[in-house]
Amino acid sequence: MQDTRNQYGLIGKSLSHSFSKSFFEEKFKKDEINASYLNFELPHIESFVELFKSNPALRGLNVTVPYKTEIIPFLDELSINAEEIGAVNTIEFKSGKLIGHNTDAFGFQQSIKPFLRNVHERALILGTGGASKAVAYVLKNLGVEVKFLSRNPSVENEFSYDDANELMVDAFKLIVNCTPIGTAPNVDEMPKFPIQFVNEDHLVIDLIYNPEQTKFLRIAKENGADTLNGLSMLQHQALKAWEIWNA
Repeated sequence: MQDTRNQYGLIGKSLSHSFSKSFFEEKFKKDEINASYLNFELPHIESFVELFKSNPALRGLNVTVPYKTEIIPFLDELSINAEEIGAVNTIEFKSGKLIGHNTDAFGFQQSIKPFLRNVHERALILGTGGASKAVAYVLKNLGVEVKFLSRNPSVENEFSYDDANELMVDAFKLIVNCTPIGTAPNVDEMPKFPIQFVNEDHLVIDLIYNPEQTKFLRIAKENGADTLNGLSMLQHQALKAWEIWNA
């Protein structure tokens, strides 16, 4: 029998450890919502066209790595913040159009509110992908100076990982890992960064949520830093996506 429920889902390349499916399935069950949430693993972004055509019951999609920027040419419109950020993690289906939104920014801002202090006036972001763009957008709007660590630095505000040293760590009291390094099952890995030099003035954030505490966060915490993983951000961004889909 054909599933007639409204469908929502997540597109990405590797989704076996995805948060979204379990989150929304639990929400649908709790709130008695007649809908389903599916994972769509796409080998390349061009597969999105066929996915869209072959699933007429789709009412909204989330987007994860590595497609948060690659999806943009396939959309009809972008929300104001998605256009400013340059990355999309939520697609709204409205009046026959595909509209790209970024709820990562909302989720990140909500999650860091209780942790920010005056000393966190300069931030170092590890990675330059779609998630890092949303993080930078939020921090800049809060008046925080932002620099990036990149494997291939190409602009003025990007440093190489080889540049990272004790002096850099001391200069940036807010450090955000936006790379997937350390995600389960590779829990013994961490970014090439001297995290051992952080102290009690630092706030260290890792957007990874599986495991709950990455090696990166564990070392930071052992050295007295405040730490935060990505779970709260994900919960806030997911609820914001649901709000957009049902506006």
